Amino acid sequence: MIIEKLKRAVQILEDSPEFAHLIPEVRSNIVMARENAQGTEDVAGIPGRITAVKGSPLAVSKPDFGASSHMARLVLSVMKHEPGKRSALNIKYHPDLIETCQKLGLRVSSYDRNQEPSEVEEKEGSSISWGVEVAVENLGEVPDVIFHKGAWGKEPMIVLVGAQPEELADMAVCLAKLFLASESKMYK
Repeated sequence: MIIEKLKRAVQILEDSPEFAHLIPEVRSNIVMARENAQGTEDVAGIPGRITAVKGSPLAVSKPDFGASSHMARLVLSVMKHEPGKRSALNIKYHPDLIETCQKLGLRVSSYDRNQEPSEVEEKEGSSISWGVEVAVENLGEVPDVIFHKGAWGKEPMIVLVGAQPEELADMAVCLAKLFLASESKMYK
């Protein structure tokens, strides 16, 4: 069931050339956790992630459990606060995308990678959990959108969080179309 949902979500993304414009340098991944997930092995994602080939999104392999480390840890951290939010998708950061999310009524929160405590920074894999905790604390609830503006050697990133991967894929395609429309207006 989870694998099938991810396959449908990937198809939505691959069918949208606009989404290619939201793929970050580190590539995108979309994940979904099992109910009551305990570890990264309980979270399915795309091994090798989603990239852009000739201007179109392309998943480099089929969804599988244990395929993601970063996004899996993020969704596991989110589930500690809201167990129904079992899916996440990362896209590139741009201030216009954040503004669009806010205009659409999505709950948005952020954290500053430069404020990360040294004990968190030094412990491999703990930055993401720390960031989720800060974003939740800043908003007072689990956001639909979590972002950071990067840090030394860390790409700025937006993560869409929700219950179903297909909904996140639809949201990302919508954001991509709105983003490209606003960008084209700027250059007319």
